[in-house]
Amino acid sequence: MKWLLIALSILVSNLNLKAQTVMDSSTFDFWVGEWSATWDNGNGTVGKGANKIVKILDEKVIQENFADEAGFKGTSISVFNPTQKKWHQAWADNQGGYFDLEGEVIGDKKIFKTKVKEVNDKKYIQRMLFYDIKPQSFTWDWEKSEDGGNTWTLQWRIGYTKMK
Repeated sequence: MKWLLIALSILVSNLNLKAQTVMDSSTFDFWVGEWSATWDNGNGTVGKGANKIVKILDEKVIQENFADEAGFKGTSISVFNPTQKKWHQAWADNQGGYFDLEGEVIGDKKIFKTKVKEVNDKKYIQRMLFYDIKPQSFTWDWEKSEDGGNTWTLQWRIGYTKMK
């Protein structure tokens, strides 16, 4: 009976774990291309932008160049570290924003997220999720957490459609 309870306990605890997929240098290849981007501005209008994603530096690095109609621009560099078997991304934009992110894959979602930053007893994390990935489209979310990743709040959702 004791062993049955232990086995049951292990089984139940494993059900709560999120299955992580091993990443490789092709994990974010779906992203390469020229994309149109649209999102709900929250005031009844639709925001529009474009995102050009290319491979550079002997095809080892992914470079992103994003711009929207309102003048917001940003760029990122993403690279796979084969020793760590992890993706890393650095993002910078024309409003002074900078994020250092680390990649992971959970289920069918490809994710870049910041490290936890503790301020006034809150544990802040931000992340971007790529999901519903198809050859000609995908959905991208920017989310934040104030409790170390236990709960997430959507900040921005973009629908991407491939132009080239």
